[in-house]
Amino acid sequence: MCGRFNLIDNSEVKWLSKALGIELHDEHASRDIAPGGDIAIVHERAGARVVSTATWWLFLDNETLKPNYKYASFNSRSDKLFSKRALAYRPFRESRCLIPASAFVEGLGDKKTYHKIELEGSAIAFGGVFKEYLKTESDEVIYSASIITLPPLSPQWDDIHPKSLPLMIDFEDEELVLRWLDPSNHDVGQFAALLESTVLKPMKVTKIDKPSRWNPIEESFMIMK
Repeated sequence: MCGRFNLIDNSEVKWLSKALGIELHDEHASRDIAPGGDIAIVHERAGARVVSTATWWLFLDNETLKPNYKYASFNSRSDKLFSKRALAYRPFRESRCLIPASAFVEGLGDKKTYHKIELEGSAIAFGGVFKEYLKTESDEVIYSASIITLPPLSPQWDDIHPKSLPLMIDFEDEELVLRWLDPSNHDVGQFAALLESTVLKPMKVTKIDKPSRWNPIEESFMIMK
């Protein structure tokens, strides 16, 4: 994933909120979210589904609770989720989350070719993992999070982002959502099918000028199932 997405208060996001039984607030909406910024995560706490604000960077500095830029942990590669040395190994088993979005940006890698990707008629629920940090002076819990990325979707993805595809969860599948968010569910083998690259819903792809500006420069095209 190139490292940018947005969350817009529209009918698609309201539909996602209703399907998940959660409420997103104005502070969660943003037209441009970059790594290290604040994002909304949906997770389970004390048996209830909640929305928390998290830093979009899984590994924080233990003293400052700011992103530890030594490790690019805003994404977590799916092939590393089964390596015990990986930062996301334990969170994948104990603290999974959903990250609501409206669209995201992918780059080709040439520093000039970028595309905005949306799901046709739908918001997005990225599959992610999170960690908790304790702010010692106030005993406040600080959350950090990362989006799981999958192998590239070839050949449809070759001219968009040939390195990876973010994991997107079907938020209308309540049984799947229950299993994904359950912190006591450590049987990650049941999620093997989710870690295979596929088109969840038809994708609307639009070439844009710069990731931070999101301005379309060509007509959109569709990637179908």
